[in-house]
Amino acid sequence: MLYTLFKYLLFRPVIKYLYRARVENEHNIPASGGVILASNHLDAGDTVVLPAMIRRPLTFPAKAELFAGTRGPLSKLVAWFLKAVGQVPLDRSGGRASLDGLGPVLQVLADGGCVGIYPEGTRSPDGRLYKGKTGVARMALAAQVPVVPVAMKNSELTRRAGVPWIDHPVVVVGEPLDFSEFYERGDDPRVLRWVTDQVMAGIHALSGQTYIEAYGTSVKSGSLTGAEADARILERPGIKTRRPDPPATA
Repeated sequence: MLYTLFKYLLFRPVIKYLYRARVENEHNIPASGGVILASNHLDAGDTVVLPAMIRRPLTFPAKAELFAGTRGPLSKLVAWFLKAVGQVPLDRSGGRASLDGLGPVLQVLADGGCVGIYPEGTRSPDGRLYKGKTGVARMALAAQVPVVPVAMKNSELTRRAGVPWIDHPVVVVGEPLDFSEFYERGDDPRVLRWVTDQVMAGIHALSGQTYIEAYGTSVKSGSLTGAEADARILERPGIKTRRPDPPATA
């Protein structure tokens, strides 16, 4: 499989021995069965460091348009690479389209695969941790799989003499989170928000980042200023979210 070839002959040697990357508590990742790894997202280097440093093959849902390869030779190369290493498309346009677009991701999980996701939905604009979007909860509840929180540290991509460089990145793996009691409530907005906040709290505990109760995309788009983001600092994710009540019984 080309995934294994690229990983062990190219990416892992560079990241582990040249960049001096390390992984902590990898034993927390189940050795088999469907599982979601939910990580913070500091920089582009995250998408290379994480799959290179863990044993299990990792599938990242990528923007569906990247698989089209209709924007010139480079886009064709990107589309070929994503398909060659087993990544899957994800519709991120929102609403029903995004929900229906989970099909390829859910199939990977149903087949016992390991899926990686960045619940913030974008790279952090300033190194802080931002509010998670509920896609991670939708995936976990629909696929009925655990979520393992992951923290990336020192994964910012820089350049040394023009060469891409990441200085001693660290992958910290937390204990699996079990949301089985909510598997039948994947359409309840309160459940989706609570599950998402629990995942983000797990990431926060590992990363130690300052938490902002706002979406990172809002800061990037300019709809939320830096000062407004500062005003939304909380001690941890989910501090304002109440655990959903159990369903009423007949």
